[in-house]
Amino acid sequence: MSGSINRVLVVDDSRLQRRILVASLKKWGFDVLEAEGGEQAMEICRNDPPDLILSDWMMPGMNGIEFCREFRAQGTDKYSYFILLTSKSEKNEVAEGLDAGADDFLTKPVSSDELRARISAGERILRMQRELSEKNRIVSETLGELQRVYDAIDKDLIQARKIQESLVPELSKSFGSSTVSLLLKPCGHIGGDLVGMFCPGVNRIGFYSIDVSGHGITSAMMTARLGGYLSSTYFDQNVGMEKRFNRFYALRQPEEVASMLNARLIADTGIEEYFTMAYCIVDLRSGVLKMVQAGHPHPLLLRKDGTAEFIGKGGVPVGLVPDIGYSQEEIVMEKGDRLLLYSDGFTEARLESGEMLEAEGLLELIRKCDSSQSGKEFLDDLYWNLTQILSPEHGLEDDVSATLFEYEGP
Repeated sequence: MSGSINRVLVVDDSRLQRRILVASLKKWGFDVLEAEGGEQAMEICRNDPPDLILSDWMMPGMNGIEFCREFRAQGTDKYSYFILLTSKSEKNEVAEGLDAGADDFLTKPVSSDELRARISAGERILRMQRELSEKNRIVSETLGELQRVYDAIDKDLIQARKIQESLVPELSKSFGSSTVSLLLKPCGHIGGDLVGMFCPGVNRIGFYSIDVSGHGITSAMMTARLGGYLSSTYFDQNVGMEKRFNRFYALRQPEEVASMLNARLIADTGIEEYFTMAYCIVDLRSGVLKMVQAGHPHPLLLRKDGTAEFIGKGGVPVGLVPDIGYSQEEIVMEKGDRLLLYSDGFTEARLESGEMLEAEGLLELIRKCDSSQSGKEFLDDLYWNLTQILSPEHGLEDDVSATLFEYEGP
């Protein structure tokens, strides 16, 4: 008989009972083994468990219940269907057999038709059990492979984070008496935010805050590219600078820088990412600051007298629309003034109430910070205050970054 059941073990101390059962089983095409007691049956099962066991309940030495319990206790990847043969029919005795690990019962004397029906039922159960075991094996192997792949990706992402962190080698730097401080907190291993600063010469600095669309690896690759376009080390690659008289580098106007970056992204076919940006240059002698805002959140001007003002006119993100012009605006900073550029990871952070922080919420966070702190400490305090009011359910859903310029005069 083909199917899940091929080998059957008959266990009975009665030679006549075994002969009757074996004759029927062999007629149906099964490969039949015999044992006259539980001990002998266990020896057979330890070497190669059969598909089906027919065991008498009442036997001298190890009875059917004890044999069933010991057989189940040995543990094996292959499941065997166990039928107890008994004259017992009381519910508590049946429960005892089930508790020992029996799958079914047959009352003696055994009817040939009923035995065939019970074996067929057992075969269906074994087939389902073995199909399930095979699926579980495949699932386990797949999960193991996925774990290995995940571990490899995780290792790569950790290295990618180190590379991304190298794009921001200094989190705070003084230029004369003024200071630029940076904050970069990806919501995952790597992120799509970028902050930075550069100085081509005395009294001239440029700084920026960028937020690439999307999240994860694609956005991080774009930030790496932008880090090269606005390099603080290789001025010849920095689109924010131009060489003059083959002697020194000068800062390009912010509106020109935005247009150049926009043209480069539009020219690259296959790139769907775009980014928002706030980019500033400042003359430290006069305090004149020029800024272009390209779809980035409105920079926050924090005056020395305690007043605060959101500046900028919005603008269009870079890499979204071809041949678009960008306009810049100019402000004069006084000694003690600060300018904060930040990503929407701040203003769109989800609070415990379910609402977003928004601009007014950002102002409230800033009021909680000690204004006498250094720039880096101020940004760290600002970020910590944000984490204290985030929704526990959602946590940090976007990268958080900021650039703080503190002007202290020439």
